[in-house]
Amino acid sequence: MEFAIVDIETTGGNPSGGGITEIAVVIHNGQEITQEFQTLINPQQPVPAFITGLTGIDNAMVRNAPTFGEIAEELWDLLEGRVFVAHQVNFDFSFIREAFLKSGKELNSPRLCTVRLARKVFPGLGSYSLGRICEQQRIPILARHRAMGDAKATAILFDRMIREKQEVIYSSLRKNTGETFLPPLFSLSKFRQIPETCGVYYMLNDKGKVIYVGKANNIKERFKGHFSGKVLPQLKQQLKAEVVDLQWQLTGTEFMALLVETLEIKRLWPKYNSALKLPKTLWGLFHYQDASGYGRFQIAKVSKHLKPLETFFSAEEARQFLMEAVEVYQLCQKLCGIRKISCEVVQDPHCQGACSSDEHPETYNSRVDQFIRLIRESKKGLLITLPGRKEGEKAACLFEGGMLRSYGFLEKEEIQPEDLELVPLIPETVYFLRQYIHRIPAAQIQVLEPSQDPRPFQLGF
Repeated sequence: MEFAIVDIETTGGNPSGGGITEIAVVIHNGQEITQEFQTLINPQQPVPAFITGLTGIDNAMVRNAPTFGEIAEELWDLLEGRVFVAHQVNFDFSFIREAFLKSGKELNSPRLCTVRLARKVFPGLGSYSLGRICEQQRIPILARHRAMGDAKATAILFDRMIREKQEVIYSSLRKNTGETFLPPLFSLSKFRQIPETCGVYYMLNDKGKVIYVGKANNIKERFKGHFSGKVLPQLKQQLKAEVVDLQWQLTGTEFMALLVETLEIKRLWPKYNSALKLPKTLWGLFHYQDASGYGRFQIAKVSKHLKPLETFFSAEEARQFLMEAVEVYQLCQKLCGIRKISCEVVQDPHCQGACSSDEHPETYNSRVDQFIRLIRESKKGLLITLPGRKEGEKAACLFEGGMLRSYGFLEKEEIQPEDLELVPLIPETVYFLRQYIHRIPAAQIQVLEPSQDPRPFQLGF
C-alpha cells in the first residue's frame, strides 16, 4: 500500500471558486519516501494580497506556470491507486477533486488526515496545527506555507506515526474508507482485490474450507453487504467470526451466476447456506378463452384434475412470472387476472385495449400464443448463449425438460451441445430459467429436438 502525502496553496475561498497556486506530492510506500513532485500552478485568477503575504506566491510567479489542466494527467498518475494523506485532508482533497472534475476526472481516493492521526498517536497536545506538532516532534519545516515545505514535513510526521503506531494508521484507514465492517481476520488488501463484477464467491475459514457460497452482480458490494446493515444479524456475526479469505469465479451475467451458485451449493453444501425447503402447496398458471374470444390467464392451486401451463411454489412467484409476460408481450392485466378494473381507468401503458374490446381478440391472442409457445418450448431442449466473462467469449447453457443439463464458457462462434460440460440435474434450475427466459433475446435461444410429451415440470409429491 502506498500513500500520497499532499499539500496545496490556494487563492483562498472555497473549492468551487478558489484556485490552486502550488501543489506538492510526496509518495511514501509504508516504509520510506520514494518520490517527490512539486509545481506552481496558474490559478487563472488573481492572487489576493493577503495570500501573497502568507505564502510569498504572487501573480508574477504563477503567470507563466502551467494550469491545473496541463498537469492533471501527471498528477492523476501520482494520486490514483494511493491513499490521499494531508494535514486537514478535507481542505486539500476538496480543492484537488474539484479541479479534476473540471478536467473530466473524478478522484475518489481513500483519505487519511494527519491531524486526526496525531491526536491518537500523540495525545494531550495543546494544538495540532502542523507547525506546533512539528515543533513538538522536532521536525524541521524548511519553507512554511509553501507546498513542498509543508508536504515534506507532513511526510516526516506520517513516517514517524506509521513506525510508532502502525495499527492506528490502518484502523483509521478502514474507518475513513468505510471498511470497519471487515471481519477481524480478513485483510484490507484482500478486500481491495475483490472484483466489482458479476460472479459467484466463496467464503473460506482458517482451514481453507468453504463456509458460504453466494452470487452477485457486484461481488465486492455483496461481500460488504454481508457485514454491514441489519439483515440476518446472527448469520452476519457468525460469518464475521470465521471468514478469513474469499475466492470467486466470474460468470459474465446474473443468469449464469444463479446457475453456477446453485451447482456449487449442491456440490459443497457450505455450513452457512440453508438448504431450499419447498412448500407442499403448488400453484399453477392456467389458460382459457372467455366468451368474447379473448385468451385469459388465472393463477390457482394445482389439483389432480387441472393441468397448468406452468407450476410454482407460491402465488407470488406465479404473479411475478405473469407480470414479466405482461410487459414483454403487452398483455392486459385484467384479462390476466391481476387486476379487476379496466386498464383504461389506471391508464396502463401495456394494455392495448383488449379489456374494453378496443383490440380485436385475434390480434390480442397472437401475443398470448407467443407467451404460451415460449412456456412450452422451455420444456424442450434449449441451448442458450449469453455474453461471457471477457471479450470474445460466450457463455452457453443447455436445458432439458426445463433443467440445466450442461454449461460452459467458450471462445467459439458456433457452440454445440457436446462442447459443454455435463452437470447434475438440479430442480432449482427450472425456476431460474422460468425467471429469466423473458429477458433473453430470442436470437440467443436455440430450440433443439422437441420432447415427445412436453409436460409441465413435476415435483413428485
